[in-house]
Amino acid sequence: MTEPFPFAAPYAPPDEDFAARFLAERPSPADQRAITGKARALVQGMRAERGALGGVEDFLHEFSLSSREGLAVMALAESLLRVPDDATADALIVDKLAAGDFSHHAAASDVMLVQACAFALGLSARLVGQEAEPRGLVADLARRIGLPALRTAARQAMRLMGAHFVFGETIDDALARAKGKRERFSFDMLGEGARSAADAQRYFEAYATAIRAIAASAGAAPLPGRPGISVKLSALHPRYEAISRARVLAELPPRVLELARLARAQDLAFTIDAEEADRLELSLDVIARVVADPSLAGWEGFGVAVQAYQKRARDVIDYVDALAQAHDRRFMLRLVKGAYWDSEIKRAQERGLADYPVFTRKAMTDLNYDACAAQLLAAPRLYPQFATHNARSVAEILVRAGDREDYEFQRLHGMGEALYDSLAAISAAPVRVYAPVGPHRDLLAYLVRRLIENGANSSFVARAADPETPEAALIADPHLAISGGRARHPRLPSPSEIYQPQRANSKGVEFGDRQALAALRGSIAAARGPFMARPAGGATKVRAVTSPVDGAAVGEVAETEEAAIRDMMAAAARAFPSWNRTGVEARAGILKRAADLLEARRGVFLALLQIEAGKTLDDALAELREAADMCRYYAGQARLAGAEIRLPGPTGEDNRLRYEGRGVFVCISPWNFPLAIFLGQVAAALVTGNAVVAKPAEQTPLIAAQAVALLHEAGVPRAALQLAPGAGNIGAALVADPRTAGVVFTGAVEVAQHINRALAARDGALAPLIAETGGVNAMIVDSTALIEQVVDDVLASAFRSAGQRCSALRLLCVQEDIAAVVIERLIGAAKELRIGDPRDLGVHVGPVIDADAKEKLDRHVAEARAAGRLLYCGEAPQGGCFVAPAIIRLARVGDLRQEIFGPVLHVATWRAGRFDALIEEIEAGGYGLTFGLETRIETRMQAVARSAPAGNIYINRNMIGAVVGSQPFGGFGLSGTGPKAGGPDYLRRFLREITVTTNTASSGGDAGLLSLEDD
Repeated sequence: MTEPFPFAAPYAPPDEDFAARFLAERPSPADQRAITGKARALVQGMRAERGALGGVEDFLHEFSLSSREGLAVMALAESLLRVPDDATADALIVDKLAAGDFSHHAAASDVMLVQACAFALGLSARLVGQEAEPRGLVADLARRIGLPALRTAARQAMRLMGAHFVFGETIDDALARAKGKRERFSFDMLGEGARSAADAQRYFEAYATAIRAIAASAGAAPLPGRPGISVKLSALHPRYEAISRARVLAELPPRVLELARLARAQDLAFTIDAEEADRLELSLDVIARVVADPSLAGWEGFGVAVQAYQKRARDVIDYVDALAQAHDRRFMLRLVKGAYWDSEIKRAQERGLADYPVFTRKAMTDLNYDACAAQLLAAPRLYPQFATHNARSVAEILVRAGDREDYEFQRLHGMGEALYDSLAAISAAPVRVYAPVGPHRDLLAYLVRRLIENGANSSFVARAADPETPEAALIADPHLAISGGRARHPRLPSPSEIYQPQRANSKGVEFGDRQALAALRGSIAAARGPFMARPAGGATKVRAVTSPVDGAAVGEVAETEEAAIRDMMAAAARAFPSWNRTGVEARAGILKRAADLLEARRGVFLALLQIEAGKTLDDALAELREAADMCRYYAGQARLAGAEIRLPGPTGEDNRLRYEGRGVFVCISPWNFPLAIFLGQVAAALVTGNAVVAKPAEQTPLIAAQAVALLHEAGVPRAALQLAPGAGNIGAALVADPRTAGVVFTGAVEVAQHINRALAARDGALAPLIAETGGVNAMIVDSTALIEQVVDDVLASAFRSAGQRCSALRLLCVQEDIAAVVIERLIGAAKELRIGDPRDLGVHVGPVIDADAKEKLDRHVAEARAAGRLLYCGEAPQGGCFVAPAIIRLARVGDLRQEIFGPVLHVATWRAGRFDALIEEIEAGGYGLTFGLETRIETRMQAVARSAPAGNIYINRNMIGAVVGSQPFGGFGLSGTGPKAGGPDYLRRFLREITVTTNTASSGGDAGLLSLEDD
């Protein structure tokens, strides 16, 4: 797609470059003195009446977010009002009451917010004293004041809290509240991003209705003084993401343009809100298309929000300025510090980026904000709107602006009142209030985010609320904080170093960075065959390897002859002693080189993962990164294999324990992770000194062949690692060979049990089986969970990788009080998933692995349809092995007894009060590899962590994508033998232990003992 106005800027340049620039641009000494003077005057004005800062400052003074009580109030605010049933509301309230001592808050400030929280929490806590046991607390509350009274008080407290920070529950309420105020207003019809077409339409209609209502009460004031509306692009499209760029640019600009035209007709301010860093380029693409429309010519009400914590903020301002010049217009530009900093940091780490797209120190963000403000004030085609709650930032703007009057400040409703009251005493600069509009139930999650952002220990708002913070600390020059090479936070390593000293993080790609994505796709396009897999020993017929995408030939495989297995195992057994004697550091070094080669040649592997295994680009890249992580992690853990441990014993005796390889390991890997699991098994066996014969899945031998060739190139002797492609008979023959010293297997339960019996039936030495299988993986959702988060997590857990992960969600158990809403939204979100060729960037669900898998899944869905239990089934493309995501209703949890390996989700409901019984029902199913829980009740989290019937437990997140070294992966019982792959104990099962005991006194006595001296 040709870009009409392309944006290009480095995604995450180094912090040090910015620090040097900030120091070089430092204001003159005279300006510095002026800034400090104005900042001092503002702070003194704020503190003139102690205890009356207002809004969030008073809240933070009363409930510090570093306290258990503060966190408990936040948890209640975030979740209580959305809980529809009394039983769960009672459990939530009691859960939070047990978190701390609220009794001393009851006589606090007379601010309504604090009074309300004190009434609901402090009064109740006083009545029950300091009893901390939750069940006892419930009983005592019920006896003394009654749970209904407590519940009513707590809900009312949260509504009052919401009223303090939410400007109005409807736009009419908000406009009535704004009437007669001196401030300007920008109304925000807040809500989560759209997950479905219905969501997007609902938000569109809310925006359109609000624009009409705002216009009807706007009066005659001209721009820029007129009221406005803020629009969130992710609320107007259900797949507002980089991989869906083509679809977004076809569908979203016309909708935004329609709203913009509506605002233009009334000459209102219309601002596009800022979103996460990975959506920035997409947002600018949408904006460029909208403002280019001739119907908006001459209108100066169109605005854009820019986040100063993003390193590309100044580039964005330049871009918007260039747009204004190109279209001979003036735009509004709202400059904010930025939201979701912690999420940006986490995403960059998860993605394995070279650096962060945001600054790691608050002082750097403050300085970038100042630099952006100066840039805005120097751009005549941009109307500056400075959104800040920081007194020094306000002072800096006042000094830089001088006599200029065509700009405004902005604050969030419920925050910064004292600062801007203080500003009014020294400046006539107009102030606009950013006013959230919507039901308290929906907006309190948003409120909690804002409170946490502004309540962080380093924030101006939190420090201003603390009377112990000296004035000088509040107005300190941020230049001083970054001098001497302190651009980065010393306790926040770069994304590549978060696992050091154990290992380097694997290299990833941010799909929201157009240049990086183009380079990645270019490396895939450059991959060339022919691709061929051959065994180390004799081969039978050569057959074509076909793609599940379209049945086309991907390459060829020559399968292993059963007669050749004896020779292969003999060769591996001969190679074992030499490889086992190779130093541990040398073996670890080979794995590290293999990881480097894997990343350097990722184009070939990604191409094969897409065409041979049917993976989307996102899944393929994640698997390649996991494979590299496995190699580096096991290399770091390999010291265990070379360790010698001295054990205690009586005098005159030396006891030493050492580890070494067992012999020849047979590695049997599956098709669903043909690179990561294959390479993880092989790397673990090799680094511990074992020789390996590896049998990949029939469907994916080409990926395995490339991985083996890469390990050979990295330095593994060919005899020590041999490939044995073929069908199940080849795996069976390898397991049965008497030289097999161990088997590592990932796959179906039935096959694992067969291998276990075959090993037990052999004569000779007992060999360990390291097995991991799937299971009926369940997730429980109670009514405290945030439904939007549930939808995101369920969609990823059930349908990503076409449901073909051992960890995939199979059974969703939803509390019946919210089941109808959850299912409706899940269906709506599932309808937005694109199913098709995974080489198409915008596809979310690729094919299942082969025709047999498709036939089984289609039959299962057809049976559910015939029984009237099919809630939803998408439409699969014709040709290829495609199965559309399906959702099936169950009458009981126990109705699902076997794993359905594909994009099929089963849903059952449960009744409040039966949580423990539900856990028992799930456990009775026999086996599960992963388990999920979505709740805000801490005691439930703790109970599940102790007793959930699964090897991996995930709370308030998706159930897939385990991380090497952080979330070791594996099951127990029917789901596996343990220990966990990618965990600290995994390598031990590949080793044998040898103890050497020496009588050191055999030569005539214990010289050491006899040499002891008296004290």
